Amino acid sequence: MLRPFDLNLRHLRALPVIAAQGSMSGAALAVNLSQPALTQGLAKLERQLGMALFDRRRDGVSATEAGMLMADRATTAIGHLAAASQRRGVRGFARPEDLMTASQLHAFLALADAGSFVGAAAATGLSQPALHRAARDLEQISGVVLAERRGRGVVLTAAGRRLARGIRLAAREIAAGIAEVSGDAETGTIAIGAMPLCRALILPHAIAAFVAGSPRAVIDVAEGSWRELVEPLRDGVIDLMIGALRDEAPHGLEQRALFTDRLAVIGRTGHPLAGMARPTLEDLARFGWIVGQADTPLRGHWEALFAGHRLEAPIECGSVMVIRGVLRDSDLLTLLSPDQVALEARSGVLAQIGPPLAQCVRTIGITTRIGWRPTAAQRRFVALVERAVTETRIPESE
Repeated sequence: MLRPFDLNLRHLRALPVIAAQGSMSGAALAVNLSQPALTQGLAKLERQLGMALFDRRRDGVSATEAGMLMADRATTAIGHLAAASQRRGVRGFARPEDLMTASQLHAFLALADAGSFVGAAAATGLSQPALHRAARDLEQISGVVLAERRGRGVVLTAAGRRLARGIRLAAREIAAGIAEVSGDAETGTIAIGAMPLCRALILPHAIAAFVAGSPRAVIDVAEGSWRELVEPLRDGVIDLMIGALRDEAPHGLEQRALFTDRLAVIGRTGHPLAGMARPTLEDLARFGWIVGQADTPLRGHWEALFAGHRLEAPIECGSVMVIRGVLRDSDLLTLLSPDQVALEARSGVLAQIGPPLAQCVRTIGITTRIGWRPTAAQRRFVALVERAVTETRIPESE
């Protein structure tokens, strides 16, 4: 499988220049390469991709559709590197992104992920001296310290974390370009951040439909809360996040609503309140509660619901799996979406206590990076998520 940093960055940088110039000689002059070197580099790229990027003519060259796609992705990838390595002092080069090599970026990202030269060497097969050299070269190019030794490990500086993010985003763009020019629109990787609500019904339904039509695509699902997934989303580790939206989109991210979800009180089947059509707040306040961690929307709904009431000290838990198990074996209650316990409700383990709560509404949707341009496979997956909403949502019972 062709990986993003298997491609030569210098040759990728040249693609938009060749497309704009329409001439190998003009492009070679613009990127400071000899024409034979640029011609050979382009030929190697085309062999690696298995696709012609330019049509050769007597009077010059013109980009094919694949060439335009790859040139566009390369421009965006280099833009991520440029933004991540902006000079903040007088040291370093004016355009460090033009001097970085794929091998340096691959090595530095492995170091960032592993947190040590030993771990990075084990993950990549590179020698520790090669990893040291790559980090040192990037520091000289950028004019800033990127990593500091701490005991046996390595800690990235703020500049190092910024560069690691830029490298990941650049790699995502190049990988998207590889998928787009491969000739098979249903290949590539989709990395999904799954918050609790979508895991029970919507996401499994969408994934099953997707893999049925795209067996060669790779689905990578990372589970977590919003706060656990938002930085991986910004970093490019995941492509999209599905779950409860914030009231305002965080910086650098955009949100698309899928549906509004009304929370309900959930307890075990046979709970003392299970037979009540509309239990009052006083009824609900007589029992202990499992609630989300502080500063989460779910916790905020619970606190607003019981404002002014004295309750037993709640259990804080963000794991729906744990919550379901505790509810089954106790008279504790919790606030959840009925979708999240649909399987337990059908099997008679858990039950909804009263109707959904009109005042406990949250918006569920998809969060992505601003400027994210999905591949064909990623677009199809998003469409299947939207379809899964209509096909799996449980009708609310009043």
